[in-house]
Amino acid sequence: MKNLTLDFGSGATGPIVLDVETQRLAEQVDGGWSAVHRFGVAVAVTWDKQNGMRVWHEPDIPRLLAELDRFAKVVTFNGENFDFKVLSAYGPVDALYKKSADMLVALREKLGFRVKLESVAVATLKRGKTASGTQSVDWWQSGDPVLRQKVVEYCKQDVEITRDIYLFGRNHGYVMIEDRRSGARRVEVAW
Repeated sequence: MKNLTLDFGSGATGPIVLDVETQRLAEQVDGGWSAVHRFGVAVAVTWDKQNGMRVWHEPDIPRLLAELDRFAKVVTFNGENFDFKVLSAYGPVDALYKKSADMLVALREKLGFRVKLESVAVATLKRGKTASGTQSVDWWQSGDPVLRQKVVEYCKQDVEITRDIYLFGRNHGYVMIEDRRSGARRVEVAW
């Protein structure tokens, strides 16, 4: 996609983009959605200008948390209500909320309702996700190494989409969403 250039800075001065895929679904843990910290990390993926795309497996999560502390901003889509809560089972995450650039939170504040990453990706970038979080958990639980690698690839694609939506919004001052009532809709952003 063209026009997605922005000086992200480097190291701790620039943002890092994060996405987490889990080992379990809400209906598979006691407490369901109120116990997101019990979902377990299947894989986490980050992207930053200096290091590019990096994959973090469950044993790596304490190192991931230390790495996230080095950055001024953590860019996510639903990180505050999902990714950070999943990571909280592995160490302290309070600092992540203070430097969060959760695009879902920003869009929900503007719109008054939640939107899906897929809706923003298709309307803004003209490309969508390749799977769903539920499918990702199914692949992970299969134990099949080929399907587990698909989880990694799916998470990488979500990070690319999240990064590119963030960049588009920074460059243009808006993103698009698919609205069931009115089709594509422009939403002004300042992230």
